[in-house]
Amino acid sequence: MSERTSERVSARASARIRVVLADDQTVVRAGFRALLDLTDDLAVVGEAADGLAAVELTRTTRPDVVLMDVRMPRVDGLEATRRIVADRALDAVRVLVLTTFETDAYVFEALRAGAAGFLLKDIEPDDLRTAIRTVAAGQSLLAPGVTRRVIEEFARLKAPEAQALRLLDPLTDREREVLALVGRGLSNDEIGARLLMSPLTAKTHVSRSMTKLGARDRAQLVVLAYETGLVRAGEP
Repeated sequence: MSERTSERVSARASARIRVVLADDQTVVRAGFRALLDLTDDLAVVGEAADGLAAVELTRTTRPDVVLMDVRMPRVDGLEATRRIVADRALDAVRVLVLTTFETDAYVFEALRAGAAGFLLKDIEPDDLRTAIRTVAAGQSLLAPGVTRRVIEEFARLKAPEAQALRLLDPLTDREREVLALVGRGLSNDEIGARLLMSPLTAKTHVSRSMTKLGARDRAQLVVLAYETGLVRAGEP
């Protein structure tokens, strides 16, 4: 291999999105690995069969994205996500939770813990690849049609507490409007159209809200919108 060819190969390898697979089912991990290994810009750098191993592997490999199952032995995916997000050395790592809505009631807590989003395990291959690229780029991803159902289910369990309501005090009226629309699942383009502002202005309001509320990403803004009562279950 020539020096120039070697440099090109090295550049391609460094540009690949590095992924850790965390799932206690060997066949599931094998399926995801086979799928991702066929994708030029994605690379599986390790596998873990339980949450504790997932945290340790994440600390040693420093991947871009962790595909995290919820139900695992020793430490579940929820606690593993919390530990990864809490580790300042892993700030660049994004956790994408894989779940089935019918059985995994922990998804809401995973979002609160800092997961970048979640997907159903029966996701189409192209959608999975896109999801990994999306969260690796620093964006949150919430599965359409599932996010609202999960969050509304938990939102029904208790009314917002006074302490939660006070979280919104730093926001301007406009930022509250934008946050409410984020909570309803609208994109920056859709928020801009609804509030007669440019998508860039909407993005600025979202970013400022994240900073003021200490939210890691858009997914946590959605959770906060429901927890504080800014968006309520069943509202159009």
